[in-house]
Amino acid sequence: MPPGRSFVTEHECTDHEIRSNRMSHLELHGLNHSYMACYSSYPYMASLGQEGSANDCSSLINPYSDHESGDHKRLKRTISIDDSLSSITSINGGMISRSSSTNSLTTLPRLHFRDHIWTYTQRYLAAEAVKEAAAAMINAEENGAEQEDGTADGMRLVQLLIACAEAVACRDKSHASALLSELRANALVFGSSFQRVASCFVQGLASRLALVQPLGAVGFVPSKLNAKDYALMDKKEEALRLVYEICPHIQFGHFVANSSILEAFEGESFVHVVDLGMTLGLPHGDQWRGLIHSLTTRAGQPPVSRLRITGVGLCADRLQIIGEELEAYADSLGLSVEFTCVDSNLENLKPEDIKLYEGEVLVVNSILQLHCVVKESRGALNSVLQMIHELSPKVLVLVEQDSSHNGPFFLGRFMEALHYYSAIFDSLDAMLPKYDTRRAKMEQFYFAEEIKNIISCEGPARVERHERVDQWRRRMSRAGFQGAPIKMMAQAKQWLGKNKVCEGYTVVEEKGCLVLGWKSRPIVAASCWKC
Repeated sequence: MPPGRSFVTEHECTDHEIRSNRMSHLELHGLNHSYMACYSSYPYMASLGQEGSANDCSSLINPYSDHESGDHKRLKRTISIDDSLSSITSINGGMISRSSSTNSLTTLPRLHFRDHIWTYTQRYLAAEAVKEAAAAMINAEENGAEQEDGTADGMRLVQLLIACAEAVACRDKSHASALLSELRANALVFGSSFQRVASCFVQGLASRLALVQPLGAVGFVPSKLNAKDYALMDKKEEALRLVYEICPHIQFGHFVANSSILEAFEGESFVHVVDLGMTLGLPHGDQWRGLIHSLTTRAGQPPVSRLRITGVGLCADRLQIIGEELEAYADSLGLSVEFTCVDSNLENLKPEDIKLYEGEVLVVNSILQLHCVVKESRGALNSVLQMIHELSPKVLVLVEQDSSHNGPFFLGRFMEALHYYSAIFDSLDAMLPKYDTRRAKMEQFYFAEEIKNIISCEGPARVERHERVDQWRRRMSRAGFQGAPIKMMAQAKQWLGKNKVCEGYTVVEEKGCLVLGWKSRPIVAASCWKC
């Protein structure tokens, strides 16, 4: 698929493309399971619209592959797709016919785009429904009619969202607009967790639909900042601060990063930290305050005579203020800190921009930053990694969202993002009351912005290109880095308890990386690398 192509049309989805997209895009187990289990009884999303329309598919096609992707194996399913599909077929009165699918494959020279969409959905639902249907039925019996109504509403939202995504991908503006109108009436900002996440996806789908170009057009028209966007900056900054204080994601990254940095600084007196993307835009340099405090209180180690911090990012004036605050804080603890600001984005950063002194120990810190330079061509990220490699740091600490939001196909990204952010919104349900305005601010001005970028943007405008830790492992290896296993599982679990992180969050070790998740759904992954 050429980098400049903004959408995949109905005629561009060949069987080869679909097989290459695989179920790795649909590793979807974070969404409300009762909704998805009930949804398995609804065969084809286009039935929500006009039957017999020109856009409907002429047949239902269900191609299967004997191979599963590496990412898909992470689900460790106890039931095979074929076995579960047989069960669903018998339950639904033969809804899915294998013989008809096979005949369709031999009689049709090219699969329809909407057939692929139906195929992706059904393959996942078939594997999950047997395990989840029983739990959904038990919950419905225990909670009575109210639970049944909530499940039905959630099921309907799932249907509408996927149908709308399908219509947007097919550039069917009239059908997509009708579905968006219904979604807006049901996706409530102060509703259930899925209603709230649906409201964010509605915004993304509406933005993408507004930028749809006619069939055959190449490229993507990026949106431009206006006065209203600038007025929202303060709200976004407040939302970021709330996410840092309430959600454990960023704080977990800071904890693992600082612990790894302290380990790299053992026995050293002259140390240097390069912070890519300097503090994520947080106003007070929280991560480095914690490191400074730890350096001044560590026992059995020679005192650090000098700490240098180089902050890389735009808005140099703001970074300089943070640096001055850090220097004053360190001085109050008796530690000499020198702060330097490099006014540059990561793509334009050069080795000579980082001033190095002989005898100092260097570490590089990247918290939720490198995914922004992952592009279709890979050149931008490779250049950044090569630049870091030339600096020869003792360790590079990498913390990133652990989800696949950088696939080439819009629908795959949509479904993966839907389940990833459903897990996050579900965790917010457990942490804050229903009508807490702090939750609404985080959801609408932080997470919604990420969702809209993933869903509505293409090309250079799409910067939220999150990838799984396995993909990062391959990228780092190709760039010449070697993994440095993080051996602090016990400390990470103690950190969860000490900070009273909401029950439901878990930490697991995966091939030397630490992964923070919500009810088994990975959220962020931390890893360390050496040259």
